[in-house]
Amino acid sequence: MSQTDLVRFRRMCGQFRWLAVFMVVTVGGGLLLTWIGAPLIFWLREGRPPLQPGTIAGLIWFSPMAFYLFGVWSIGSAMGQLAKGRLIQPTLSSALRRVGLSLGLGGVLSVFVVSNLVRLVESGRGGFLHFDVAGMTLGMIGGALFLLGRVVDQAGRVQAELDEMI
Repeated sequence: MSQTDLVRFRRMCGQFRWLAVFMVVTVGGGLLLTWIGAPLIFWLREGRPPLQPGTIAGLIWFSPMAFYLFGVWSIGSAMGQLAKGRLIQPTLSSALRRVGLSLGLGGVLSVFVVSNLVRLVESGRGGFLHFDVAGMTLGMIGGALFLLGRVVDQAGRVQAELDEMI
């Protein structure tokens, strides 16, 4: 990779980092305003209690998004580290593990936990399993990314051991 390619790569990584920050701040801020800010405003203005079953069910339905946003934040963090010149291998293995774990947990939460918690909040309405293909896919991709992160980490250790032999 030539010096100009490296500079361009680092600049694009920095831009992608800011894109990830923008996404997390705007989407996360919107979710906080919708599911926490608005019920609190209604509570203060009208005296309506903020923790009604509908509000709690909405919070539960959107809870996997917190994991997905953490995955986006982790990607942005890794891109920021690469933009600053950190080595690719350790950054990649750490980012793959964090993103994989967050996507996997978000997917499992979306498919198995959310529907059952909503059933508890709404007194038995709903099913035992939410057939969420996107959540299942993200969970599987997350698991694969987590495993690939471990493989990349192991490859780095083997490479360091081989470098010591030479």
